[in-house]
Amino acid sequence: MSDDPHLPAPAAPAVDPVLFRQVVGRFATGVAVVSTVVDGADHAMTVNAFTSVSLEPLLVLVCLEKTSRLHDMVLGGGTWAVSVLGERQREASQWFATRGRPLDGQLDGFAVERGAVTGAVILSGALAAIECRTHAVHDGGDHSIVVGEVLSLDLPDPDGRPLVFHEGRYRAIA
Repeated sequence: MSDDPHLPAPAAPAVDPVLFRQVVGRFATGVAVVSTVVDGADHAMTVNAFTSVSLEPLLVLVCLEKTSRLHDMVLGGGTWAVSVLGERQREASQWFATRGRPLDGQLDGFAVERGAVTGAVILSGALAAIECRTHAVHDGGDHSIVVGEVLSLDLPDPDGRPLVFHEGRYRAIA
C-alpha cells in the first residue's frame, strides 16, 4: 500500500444492494407523512428518512425519491408539512406509501387539518406536526435530500406512541 496521493485509490468492493437493504433495515425508524399543496392540489407520501438537522437555525431534512410525484411538488411548491405518525396510523402510512394511488380522493377516509402557515395537510392525531420552507436541496443519488427551515411546530397527540418501522415491518414499542 502506498501513501502516494498521485496513485489511484483502490477500487471499493461491490456491495450487494439486497444486503444493503437488510443492513440499513436494522436501524429502527419512525414513520412520517410529508405533504404539500400546489395549485390547490394536495400531495402526500410516507417517508422514514426524516430527521432534525440544526437548532440554529431550526432545520429538518427529508429524503425524497426523485421519481416520486411528491418530489417535484415539494421542490416546486417550496413549503411542506410533516406529520409524525402514531402507532394507530399504520393504515395511513401504508396508503400514502402506495405507488400510483389516485390523487383525487387520496385523503378520503383520513381526518386532516391544514397547516396554519403552509396550508399543507397534517394528519389529525399525528404525534407531531412540522411546517417547513425548503432551505436547501442536495443530491442524494436516486433521492434528493431536502432541508427545510422550520416555520411552525405542533404536538397534536403529545401522549401517543410512535409508529416504528424495523426490518421491513411495523413494530410496537413495548
